[in-house]
Amino acid sequence: MFVHVETRRRSATQWATLLLVLVCVASFVALALMPPQQRISFLLEWGTIPANVFDAHEAFWRQMGDPALLRLFTALFIHVAWIHLLSNLLFLVIFGLPAERTLGSARFLSLFVAGGIVANLVGALTLAGVRLPIIGCSGAVSAVLGAYAALFPRARLGLVLPLGLFLEFVRVPAYLLIGIWVLLQLLFSYAGPSYGAVVWWTHIAGFLFGMLFALFSRDAIARRLRG
Repeated sequence: MFVHVETRRRSATQWATLLLVLVCVASFVALALMPPQQRISFLLEWGTIPANVFDAHEAFWRQMGDPALLRLFTALFIHVAWIHLLSNLLFLVIFGLPAERTLGSARFLSLFVAGGIVANLVGALTLAGVRLPIIGCSGAVSAVLGAYAALFPRARLGLVLPLGLFLEFVRVPAYLLIGIWVLLQLLFSYAGPSYGAVVWWTHIAGFLFGMLFALFSRDAIARRLRG
């Protein structure tokens, strides 16, 4: 079920996680500088609008060629609340860097983009007819977490926590942090009929996609670590 990862790691430069963080931050700053009305128009133009993705009056095969599907990708880089952005990027860095070291930067970038698109597509399907945007990279980060869970099922991560008057370094199970991620999504996601609503199927689809991606990549991972 899980991928066995050897401890030997290559020293190739990792660029994908940094690139994704920079793009998300740049997009957030640009959006924050827009006038309110222009910002709303931007969200409606480039966010994933479920009603535009799945139109009950159009044949499904025709909708697959609609430019509206491009928004499944562009929505990944749009955030309107800094706490939503921060939570996404924090978990992207915590889980993305070790996953990128194992998968390689190009494959990791493919995981993020493809996982996010699949997650948004599933979210749009569950909200068919809704005309408010699904935005943010939560589905893509869920894919990263799923891949990490498959690659490092028994991993413990080191954290610096304020305990009393001192900062303490502690090691906690990765699954505990994944549980915290779920709680943060409950608080900060923006999708569906109202602010704060969580498209749970988006996160579930992303997580499952990430696990499958890692499992199907195990031969490529083995070749990469041997090379």
